[in-house]
Amino acid sequence: MGFKCGIVGLPNVGKSTLFNALTETAAAQAANYPFCTIEPNIGNVAVPDARLEKLA
Repeated sequence: MGFKCGIVGLPNVGKSTLFNALTETAAAQAANYPFCTIEPNIGNVAVPDARLEKLA
């Protein structure tokens, strides 16, 4: 079971840093200037919660 979600926000607020923390990788380039990450990043995160099975 899975679902899709996105991280949306203003430039230079930490979206790539949050993405890297959630996916436990360094897949998204993160730097201290606006528009550092232009291309979308895709990752998988395990969410071990039995309640999600009821939604599926």
